[in-house]
Amino acid sequence: MIEVENLTKRYGNILAVDRVSFRIESGEIVGFLGPNGAGKTTTMRILTGFIPPTTGRAIVADFDVMEKPLEVKRRIGYLPEHPPVYNDMLVSPYLDFVARLKEVDSRERPQEVRRVMDLCGLTEVQNRLIGNLSRGFRQRVGLAQALLGDPEILVLDEPTIGLDPRQIVEIRELIKNLRADHTIILSSHILPEVEMICSRVIIIHEGKIVAEDQTAHLQSTLRNSDRLFVQVGQAGPEALESIRRVPGVISVLPEEKVPGGYRVELEREGQKIREDVARAIVTGGFGLRELKPVGMSLEEVFVQLTTVEGANPEEGGKIS
Repeated sequence: MIEVENLTKRYGNILAVDRVSFRIESGEIVGFLGPNGAGKTTTMRILTGFIPPTTGRAIVADFDVMEKPLEVKRRIGYLPEHPPVYNDMLVSPYLDFVARLKEVDSRERPQEVRRVMDLCGLTEVQNRLIGNLSRGFRQRVGLAQALLGDPEILVLDEPTIGLDPRQIVEIRELIKNLRADHTIILSSHILPEVEMICSRVIIIHEGKIVAEDQTAHLQSTLRNSDRLFVQVGQAGPEALESIRRVPGVISVLPEEKVPGGYRVELEREGQKIREDVARAIVTGGFGLRELKPVGMSLEEVFVQLTTVEGANPEEGGKIS
């Protein structure tokens, strides 16, 4: 469990984090999003005890980060934006060294090192110099050191940066499989990745939280209007006009030929009009094949909330 209350961090006259508050429950995977310089990495460094806050408090695994920093560090695995690896060490000895620092029992240490190497796909390079590895493999070594000791909380800052598409899929699946036994907060610039991994997102902008909610809920509630995709067997001016006349329909885009018929996209006001649209299509004999809502993509949510016009940090918190 992670609980942050009015966390603030200043660097001289620069306010990097401004009264940030949020809570992450055990077993959650939460995405921590924001543009460069928003305060993501600073917040993560405070959570791990790497730097102190100026004011506010952070509770990690039931321990105050400022009052019990060693207890927090025993229960946390941290992958910084730049992995803390030693380029002049071999992979396996490096991980053994980190396991010693984490006070992993000497009788269990070899098995634990093998476990994280297997998880992160490092067995084949275990006897190679870290400095000679590709960026992707160095990233894997960084993730492996975070997993050593099987910590209950993982803080992952850009965990898939530098990986190729196949490696990204592998690490993504690994993180998802860790959900049962770990609480995870991760930052990423790959927004589709966050959609696939995280059930909830926290978006920070200019040091303030501008949104915190379930991913799906954010996508469906930020619009004043919403979209529907409709697939029909027949299309043309008459079908489009029939749909356009349904109360609540704002606009109808021209049809697109797809296998089995035509797809029409329409924009609707914030009300449930699917039944009326379906009725108009069936009554007109146009052959209803499919009708489904389409919410905002996470990219659209992110852009809307982190632009000058879209962000409203004073209101912050959960979208309702």
